[in-house]
Amino acid sequence: MTTKITVKTGLHARAHCPVSVACALPVGQAVSLKAADGTVLPAQVFEQNGASALAFVIDSLPAKTEVSYELCDGAAPVAGVTLKQHDEQIDVLCGGALFTTLHYGSKWAKPFLFPVIGPYGSTMTRSYPMIPDVAGEPKDHPHQKSFWTAWGDVNGTNSWEEKTAFGTIVCKDARILENGPVRARIALSCDWLSENGSKLMEEEREYVFYMLPASARAVDMSVRFKATNCPVTFGDTKEGGICSIRVASSMDASGAGTIVNSYGAVGESETWGKRAEWCDYYGPVPGGTVGICIMDNPTNYCYPTYWHVRNYGLMTANPFGLSYFLNDKKANGSLSIAQGTGVDFRYRVLFHAGCCQHAGVATKYHDYVNPPKVTIAEA
Repeated sequence: MTTKITVKTGLHARAHCPVSVACALPVGQAVSLKAADGTVLPAQVFEQNGASALAFVIDSLPAKTEVSYELCDGAAPVAGVTLKQHDEQIDVLCGGALFTTLHYGSKWAKPFLFPVIGPYGSTMTRSYPMIPDVAGEPKDHPHQKSFWTAWGDVNGTNSWEEKTAFGTIVCKDARILENGPVRARIALSCDWLSENGSKLMEEEREYVFYMLPASARAVDMSVRFKATNCPVTFGDTKEGGICSIRVASSMDASGAGTIVNSYGAVGESETWGKRAEWCDYYGPVPGGTVGICIMDNPTNYCYPTYWHVRNYGLMTANPFGLSYFLNDKKANGSLSIAQGTGVDFRYRVLFHAGCCQHAGVATKYHDYVNPPKVTIAEA
């Protein structure tokens, strides 16, 4: 009996596209896939919603193509994605090289990922204030730490800025859920606290890191906010982002960088406060041009989201700041969740080589929201 995995690419060409399919294999079993030409693809069995699923990455297939693979025992000989936890941080290594580090310790007001190492070995996000004196970096907005989540009005508490009185996001637990040849996953459990230390709500956050070429690293982030203690209101403010990035200063659109959204709008004047399925920020770093794209998920509240994106290097997915974005004080974008309920958000963040067009960001977005169809059957 042979287990066959069939992929139908659909209307889009696929390159370095992560996919998964439900399966009956034991979680953690070492497997790989073999194509008809003998090519072996790394594969990984992981836990998904209490069941097993099989993950792998499509290397390169044209649109409107169907291809089958044979499931084989034994892992492909690749380094994959490895997580290493130490000193209140978790290093993410892709193919043995550092990609990023999650910082969640008590010395910080909120968890964040830094650095993010791009295709040319250069850091793609701003180093300040984690590294305070980097030549050419401005020292504005010290609360904008690389790659993070925060909001400026949660029941009146400002967890976005870090001034004299502000809320904090305290990590209670950081867990490595899986490592492997295809993907690795981290889970965080956090309490959002007011400036006086009272609990506002709980957050469950997960990051999935895929083993893709350095020219196109991808991170899936999911966030669940839970109103465990009281009703929770996310206030209408531009000062916040569920998925937030501060790009490397050399990439700033006030200089040599460029902002582009899914509708083709360019620059802060055309993209700030506008809705779009994705927003891409690209520019030069030592070695070449790189870009960062945040992709909104159709299941998210207020999809397609509004964007708080600035020429000085900030890019955030902001679904609640309508009165600012519409320039209408009568507009109210706030969201309230009743005690005992919650709200979920999901994003994919693509760290790519080249400009938006060179990286094929529009097609990569379809990899995320309109993925190939994958089936598994005994043959």
